[in-house]
Amino acid sequence: MLIFIVNAVLLGAALAMDAFSVSIANALKDVRMRRPKMLLTAGVFGVFQAVMPMAGWFFVTKLEELFESLRQFIPWISLLLLLFLGIKMIVEGIRGNGDEDETGGTGFGSLILQGVATSIDALSVGFTIAGMSVWSALAESLIIGAVTFAICMVGLLAGKRIGNAVAGKGTVIGGIILIAIGSEIFIKALLDPSVPVFLIR
Repeated sequence: MLIFIVNAVLLGAALAMDAFSVSIANALKDVRMRRPKMLLTAGVFGVFQAVMPMAGWFFVTKLEELFESLRQFIPWISLLLLLFLGIKMIVEGIRGNGDEDETGGTGFGSLILQGVATSIDALSVGFTIAGMSVWSALAESLIIGAVTFAICMVGLLAGKRIGNAVAGKGTVIGGIILIAIGSEIFIKALLDPSVPVFLIR
């Protein structure tokens, strides 16, 4: 049981790195982000990181052929979503002279897109938990989600501190971070497409 929990926590930490970076980018964009918004942001990332492994488990155990056909599109989806959000933030930063606000770029719609983009690679976790019972797979997924939530809260707090230091440039920097993350996911998958995305971080 202890080994199971430790493995789930470590896997969750590895999977949460993209969400952690995006959390920093969001906080750079909105340095005045209040605690409810921080909890919502971390919560969205945590929920998606918990849902995706279970979706992967379902695909692998019930719809393996469909999952194999979809898996090749995972890095493309992440790249396109993060490119869109990153470019949007950069344009907003330039047009607004870099002034951070409390809504642009971190609204609920943007959070959903970020949640999908940063967690879709967790579908590949379905391979590692395919042999588990549904309850064991659910427990692992919930631990992954909880770890992601905690790590994203740290990222948001760190981003707010950094954002105060780079006032006026946070939105542009945040957009660049999103583009960099999307490019990193895509390039790694492109260099070694035979390895599940979450294993090549």
